[in-house]
Order: sequence, then structure tokens, then C-alpha cells
Amino acid sequence: MVQHYALTVGPFSRGFHVITDNIIGAVAEWPETGMLQVFIRHTSAGLSINESADPSVLHDYPLYFDRLAPEHLPGILHEMEGPDDMPAHIKSTLTGSSVSVPILHHSPALGTWQGIYLCEFRQQARARQLIISILS
Repeated sequence: MVQHYALTVGPFSRGFHVITDNIIGAVAEWPETGMLQVFIRHTSAGLSINESADPSVLHDYPLYFDRLAPEHLPGILHEMEGPDDMPAHIKSTLTGSSVSVPILHHSPALGTWQGIYLCEFRQQARARQLIISILS
């Protein structure tokens, strides 16, 4: 059986935002076992599972991503919504648009230090729409 839940989060500032609790709170009933999938319905933000215990990672993530896909890169054509437009699309391709987590004992089986991130790559972001799927 598959259950789907819609979740709107943000708008967030540009950066990496732990949304694990938002996702857990959006699901009405967790099965004993199954699979959680979260999908973001946008192309300028992404999802990631990563370190969420040490706040210094929130400094390091954008530093790395901004070096990989900087604004004002010579040769970029797609700037319809500003200089962060194409870099945001590139960064969201790197993070991906969905994450999957096994469900064990009625909850997502994330590791001790893991969290689910919404990776916001736009300066002037709007609220983001997620689809949460529970497969049991």
C-alpha cells in the first residue's frame, strides 16, 4: 500500500535546512516497516540526507556548492530569474530531487547523525512543495 502526503515548507533563506521533523510530523501514521520517499517539486532546490549534528556543516555546505556552481559564471545563458537561476539548477542536480529512507519500528531509520535537508539554492526563494510517500 502507498500513502501520499503533501507538505509545504519555507520559504527558507538560501542554505541548507534540516526538515526531518517537518516530514515526521506530516505523516499521520507510520507503518511498522516500509519505505519513506520524499520528493521536491522544484528545480532550484534539492533534498539530501547528511550530517545534522554539528552546526559547522551549515557553513561548509554552501561554501563547497558555491565554488562548484558560482553566480556570474561566464558563458551561462539561463538567467531568466537572475544570476542565481542556472547555478541553482546545477546545484539541485547535484543534490537530487528525492531521498529514500527505510522505515523500521514505526519511524524513519536514519542514522544517529543523519538528517533530511532541504537545500535551498535561490536568494529569493518561495515556499517549497514536497510529496511524502510511505510504502508499506
